Amino acid sequence: MTASVSAEHVTTLRRFNRYFTRRIGVLDDHYLGQDRPLGEARLLFEIGTGASLRELRTRLGLDAGYLSRMVRALEGQGLVRVSVHPTDSRLRLAELTEAGRAELAEQNRRADGLAEGLLDGLSEEQRERLTGAVTVAERLLRLAGVGVRAVDARSADARACLAGFAAELDERFPEGYAATDLVPPEQIAVLLVAYEEERAVGCGALCALDADTAEIRHLWVHPDARGLGLGRRLLTALERAAARRGHHVVRLDTHEVLKEAAAMYRTSGYVEIPAYDANAHASYWFEKVLVLPR
Repeated sequence: MTASVSAEHVTTLRRFNRYFTRRIGVLDDHYLGQDRPLGEARLLFEIGTGASLRELRTRLGLDAGYLSRMVRALEGQGLVRVSVHPTDSRLRLAELTEAGRAELAEQNRRADGLAEGLLDGLSEEQRERLTGAVTVAERLLRLAGVGVRAVDARSADARACLAGFAAELDERFPEGYAATDLVPPEQIAVLLVAYEEERAVGCGALCALDADTAEIRHLWVHPDARGLGLGRRLLTALERAAARRGHHVVRLDTHEVLKEAAAMYRTSGYVEIPAYDANAHASYWFEKVLVLPR
């Protein structure tokens, strides 16, 4: 179980939010000196080269009615046009008009100028520290926004993640990897999927070897979500799932080319053990004794 969030952490984050939103003009109805608020300006950016309204709702976390009103406002200004999606008649596609593209180009020019102005008063060393800190903050906030939940091993999201896992290993393993090498759904006790803004970006499976021992399989993170620490979070969540099921030990194996995975297991408390199965893709086998919940 994670530690409770301290009042100091909450206060610090809220103070930064207030300061930064004021500095970049979020509260101004004429964001960047243009004739629209931040919401409409951001929507122009997100539409970019074209996006469905469904995709925009998911990406921006907006209510369908609110998004429709903003899109209509931009249509009325001649900046956006909406049509039926060319490959899926159920979807509506938003695209920028020529005027919209010109508006976005000017918006980007002004936004770059604002960022440059914020950095101008700092030394090169201070800029490096600031941009490094912002990169870390973005990574941690993305990780904080990822949810992990158990799903049916036969569900569409589970199948998509496992297919991504198999496809990547087929590319990386010298001997290849076939989808038939995946654990059958009926043998999976718990299948966890990680979601970032409702998009499945990782998975991991837990199988029971016996009453005392569980095995972790198919731990995978989508390339777009790597570097966040999500693999370690999935690993921890699978260990907790095993402990809740009464298992005292978890085991797993990995291929010799997956050096980053082996390193994560070792730093997560796993110790190398002799082979416990005949997995043709395994080079190393690991085990960890769990602390069961009280």
